[in-house]
Amino acid sequence: MDLELHHRPALVPETLDALDVQPGGRYIDATLGEGGHANAVLRAASPGGQLLGLDADPEAVSVARDRLSGFEQSFLAVNENFRDIRAIALQNSFVPVHGVIFDLGVSSLQLDVETRGFSFRRPDPLDMRFGLDQKTTAADIVNSYTEVELADLIYHLGEDRSARKLARAIVGARPVTTSGELAEIVKNALPRRRSRIHPATRTFQALRIAVNDELAAIESALEQAVSVLGQGGRLVAISYHSLEDRIVKNFMRRQSSECVCPPGTPICICSHRPTLKLIRRRAVVPTETEIKANPRSRSARLRAAERI
Repeated sequence: MDLELHHRPALVPETLDALDVQPGGRYIDATLGEGGHANAVLRAASPGGQLLGLDADPEAVSVARDRLSGFEQSFLAVNENFRDIRAIALQNSFVPVHGVIFDLGVSSLQLDVETRGFSFRRPDPLDMRFGLDQKTTAADIVNSYTEVELADLIYHLGEDRSARKLARAIVGARPVTTSGELAEIVKNALPRRRSRIHPATRTFQALRIAVNDELAAIESALEQAVSVLGQGGRLVAISYHSLEDRIVKNFMRRQSSECVCPPGTPICICSHRPTLKLIRRRAVVPTETEIKANPRSRSARLRAAERI
């Protein structure tokens, strides 16, 4: 496999800057993928830098290990979900660290190479599990949810206003067993319009998030990541849709606030103390040059904070 062909990590210089990577530093890549960000961090942290990489996808871990074989003494890859990041760091004596990075969402490897139904461009089995030890697949949801349940899922997790129409079409076409079938059902259910985004994108997003319980995992992992950072350590998260970005933004703002009392509370009664300091108020986005070279980076949003 040509690794460079499939993996183009987004916002690499911006990530290194936000992490403030230093020689000899220790870092955790919570979403290892094919090792694109990890490779850049390890190079910038040389000599003496170390990196612990996590990924729930065994195929991604295998590719990353091969790609980063030259860093054998300073790189450890673990086939685990980032929802257990604190326990994994402790098990590997990798606490405290100078930085943690999350590159959220589906990877190029999963879209272009793997055959688990992440892509709507091929007739792959409708699976969408990041880790094969998970029980529920996308096919289970598509073929067992009621029309109302499917509509709610597509509306809330896919942010698609055509959710009711799509749910009706999916239920009427059951059983649905491949990603290609599902993509065609969605495409035919919607009016034709010119867009660079495939009509099935939001439905696939909703199913992937539901199958992997992604939103709950992100919130939990961010809290754990702060606990493994040393003082002055950096937390960096790159998200690709508004649901992920909202979780990251709200978490960082909440952890950097002096007070978390409900709006309108006349006197602060909380015992909250900030654990983070925002690096920037606004999200960092790709340049036009990067988007042109890597179209999948167009929706990337990077947010960063420092442990205090």
